[in-house]
Amino acid sequence: MVRAAFTTLGCKVNQYETQRILESFENAGFAVVPFDAEADLYVVNTCSVTSQAEAKSRYTVRRATRANPQGKVVVTGCATQTALNRGEAFDGADLLVPNPDKLETLASVRQAFPGLADAAAAEPAPVPDRSARGRTRATLKVQDGCDVLCSYCSIPFTRPGLRSRPWREVLAEAQAFAALGYREIVLTGVLIGAYGPATGSEGPDFETLVETLAAESGVPRIRVSSIEMHQVTDRLAAMAADGRLAPHFHVPLQSGDSGVLADMNRRYDQAQYLALCTRLTRDVPDLSLTTDVMVGFPTETAERFESSVHVCWEAKFLKAHVFRFSPRWGTPADQWGDPVPPGEKQDRARTLAAVSAETGRQHARRFLGRTLRVLVETKVGADGLLEGLTDNYLTVRFAGPRSMARTFQWVRLDEEKDGVLFGEPVLTPPSTQLHLSTAR
Repeated sequence: MVRAAFTTLGCKVNQYETQRILESFENAGFAVVPFDAEADLYVVNTCSVTSQAEAKSRYTVRRATRANPQGKVVVTGCATQTALNRGEAFDGADLLVPNPDKLETLASVRQAFPGLADAAAAEPAPVPDRSARGRTRATLKVQDGCDVLCSYCSIPFTRPGLRSRPWREVLAEAQAFAALGYREIVLTGVLIGAYGPATGSEGPDFETLVETLAAESGVPRIRVSSIEMHQVTDRLAAMAADGRLAPHFHVPLQSGDSGVLADMNRRYDQAQYLALCTRLTRDVPDLSLTTDVMVGFPTETAERFESSVHVCWEAKFLKAHVFRFSPRWGTPADQWGDPVPPGEKQDRARTLAAVSAETGRQHARRFLGRTLRVLVETKVGADGLLEGLTDNYLTVRFAGPRSMARTFQWVRLDEEKDGVLFGEPVLTPPSTQLHLSTAR
């Protein structure tokens, strides 16, 4: 058997794409093995959103070459596209697949290494039963590309243009996930709210797509991954309020300072962002908000950083992903250099992480005494507690049999510790508590 190993760096879009690539290799007869195992072929789906992500991508390629010096290493993804854009080599890589051709990686391997592909086809490995993989949540990519041109971001250069998948194709994949037993799908895209007929969907806009998936996919819970603030419409809020969509929005902030936001070309200011948070919290019962925040942007002074601290307190985020600015080749911000010292960036990141941890704990405590619906995922820790997520993205742990995995359970929440809620399962769902429609 010809062994192939896969790994992903970066976002949920990358994770979805790696899974699609992996399945194409399985269907072609390759035996999929863990990335740390010895393989005949390694596929690395890279990321370049920060210099750290790009460095980690290159380190991962070197790891693959050490695992089996005779193996072939294929790289794709955003760090790969950045290298191609610069005309640079990717040390250790035997084949570079451009981002637009990523889902055709198998075809590229067949052309570059026909002996490997022929051997896999001649002695194919059994295709595993995907229904037995034990997954509860599936990521479903509906859109690719971005044209917002934030001044710090390289994505428009690594994923240029806006492309939407045909809505019938998206619905068919969601229905296939339902048939495999998935209980939640997470809709993802690079600029997901841009989904629509102008970019290839052959019909509905993003809100109509969500309505269609809620009504026809057969998946009980639908969640939106990351969405820009100007794309969180009243229709989406209404669906989150009535249970067709999970009451959780991840809305990137990036900075809480209006001047920095203008320099970032983010096209909103502090007041507009906070107004959205206030409106969503008012209109969507038990809503949870999560976000991304950057520290150390070239024009972020200590005073301007305090604006980000202020917004994080005011918005009361359940979670905030805090990351440090790093210059990206070809972006407008690259010309401004990197004037904020690394130690100062680290201190600011720690400050925002502490604020996020505290607002997350405060938000979680609001639900003590409540009974919420939890999608159970896996056993965790030495105590063997089950863990899952509520519809509004709260992490819950409780004692129960392993047979509860991949099912919805109603859990009475009794204790909070470090942002995690602990409770006891109950048999009867409360009619007035937070849950999505049980009719689906």
